[in-house]
Amino acid sequence: MIPTTVIGSYPQPSWLVDRTLLVDKGVPRTRAADVWKIPAADLDDALDAATLQAIHDQARAGIDIITDGEMRRESYFNHFANALDGVDRERIGESVNRVGGRSTVPVVTGPIRRTAPVELAAAEFLRAATDKATKVTVPGPFTLSQLAQNEHYGDQRSLALAYAEAINEELTDLVAAGIDVVQIDEPYLQANADAARGFAVEAIDRALSGINTTTVLHTCYGYAIYVSDKRGGYPFLSELAECAADQLAIEFAQPRLDPSVLASLGSKIVVLGVIDLSTEQVETPEVVADRLRAALHVVSPERLIAAPDCGMKFLPRSLAFAKLAALAEGAALVRAEIGSRSAR
Repeated sequence: MIPTTVIGSYPQPSWLVDRTLLVDKGVPRTRAADVWKIPAADLDDALDAATLQAIHDQARAGIDIITDGEMRRESYFNHFANALDGVDRERIGESVNRVGGRSTVPVVTGPIRRTAPVELAAAEFLRAATDKATKVTVPGPFTLSQLAQNEHYGDQRSLALAYAEAINEELTDLVAAGIDVVQIDEPYLQANADAARGFAVEAIDRALSGINTTTVLHTCYGYAIYVSDKRGGYPFLSELAECAADQLAIEFAQPRLDPSVLASLGSKIVVLGVIDLSTEQVETPEVVADRLRAALHVVSPERLIAAPDCGMKFLPRSLAFAKLAALAEGAALVRAEIGSRSAR
């Protein structure tokens, strides 16, 4: 009961990326090769080493379901988004981001197609490097459709469904590689709820159709380094109770979410963010345990997984590790309490 996981990313080492430049870029939607410090000829070896470090840190912290830390990606979004056919390789488009500013985004000028695996090699490396349960993430179809300049499809729904087909093909390969959990990241469900009501669940269900392993949908307010005020709630959450994902991953700690919100998720397993990434203060295991106890008033222990609020990409590595260790210890406290009550 109450296993622990990460959302996806873990801090990339300062010897691997220019962290100041990475932060200044926001969350890259188009390619951002200039963030890498390592020469191209040596980059693959460096990425392997950073990935092994991330895997080791998660295991040493006591995390049950681990990722490769997304070490090979400039962002959760751009690696997959720019690997697909139909995206213009020369031009860069523009779109409104979640805080009302303008972001550079891919330009879609033709049919979206996945002609080759995108994350498969990284997934195979992860699977070979650990005996723990593994998870791999890809951006979700709704968020991809919101962060593209669409010059080919008649509407955003058609674009999202095309992305969903490509994601489905990718997830099928990841499952065949032995990945235990696959996740789609959909932060723009929270940011663009009105548009989401039109076609998001349809696209999500298409992306997850026929995927025969545990599936997760992660939705959030965005990275804490860019979004400090997370009081807006989740305007698109209860609609996900009937979607095809087995699990829903949401932020809980930084937004100070009322646990009653979890009642709207039906029978879904909840991946609950109990680590606040907006502060350099490391939660004590007891603080983590209290957040989990609050959720247990609404969901059963069998339906609860403990996680950070969001990706840990922008934290210092030492801080990320300390927070993960507290996460594991806090979950262990609650498991022990449940076990003690059951034994009486």
